[in-house]
Amino acid sequence: MIVKQIWTGNAYRNFNYLIACPTSDEALAIDPLDHKKCLAVARDNGWTITQIVNTHEHHDHIGGNAKMIAATGAKLLAHANAKIAGIDYGLAAGDVVQVGGVKLEVLDTPGHTMTHICLLSRNPPALFCGDTLFNAGAGNCHNGGHPHELYQTFAAQLAKLADDTAIYPGHDYLETNLRFTLDREPSNRAAAELLPTAAAQDPNHALVTTLGQEKQINTFFRLNHLEVIAQLRLQFPDLAAQPSEKEVFLHLREMRNRW
Repeated sequence: MIVKQIWTGNAYRNFNYLIACPTSDEALAIDPLDHKKCLAVARDNGWTITQIVNTHEHHDHIGGNAKMIAATGAKLLAHANAKIAGIDYGLAAGDVVQVGGVKLEVLDTPGHTMTHICLLSRNPPALFCGDTLFNAGAGNCHNGGHPHELYQTFAAQLAKLADDTAIYPGHDYLETNLRFTLDREPSNRAAAELLPTAAAQDPNHALVTTLGQEKQINTFFRLNHLEVIAQLRLQFPDLAAQPSEKEVFLHLREMRNRW
C-alpha cells in the first residue's frame, strides 16, 4: 500500500489522500476536495484513480467529487445513509474496499456526523479517519453529530486498535490540539516535547502519529488521568468525585468547543 497525504493549503487545513496499489497502479481517493492536486499526484505517479471514498458528507470533504468523477470516471463510495449525491456503493461496518491488492475495512464511526466512516488497513496498520480522530484531538459535533456517539466511537472502536496504527486525519490541527492537551494536562511531557515540532512543521510533509502516540498526547484518550480530571473540575465544579470516562470525555468536548 502506498499512501500519499495531500495538503490542500486551504483555510480549513484539509488533508486529501490517495491510496495506491503498487502492483496494479490503481488508486483510491479519500475526500478529494482539491481534485487538481489529487489528479496531479496520480498523474505524476502513473496511477489510475478508480474509486473515491467520502468519510462524511460535509462540503469540505465532498466538494471535489463531481470534478474528480468527470476526470476519471471513478466510482463513489460513502456511508449508505450519507446525504451525498451520486453514491455508487453505500458502505456499512465490516465492508471491505479494495483497490488492486489493497484491502481497507470500513468502520462505522458516528459522532462528528451520524454517517461518518473510517477506513482501516490491517497490513500495514493505518487508519484514515476523516474528522473523527485528529492528531492530538477529536472531531466536533456541531453539524449533524452527537458527542455521546463520538465517545462510543472512541471507547468501543478507536481505543482498541493496535498501537502501531498510523493515523491519517482529514485536517491538520496538530499544533492547536497539543496546546489544548497541555492546557488540560500541563505536565504532559510527550505533548510538550512534540509541540515545537508541530509548530514548525511543513504540512506538505506532516508528521504522522500512531495510535500509541495518540494515547500519550491526545487528551481524549487520557480520560482517567488525575491531572486531566483536576483541571477539568476547575471549569466544572459539579463534576463527580470519581467521574466516568464518558463524563470526562463529554466535558472535554464541551471545553474544546469554546477553547
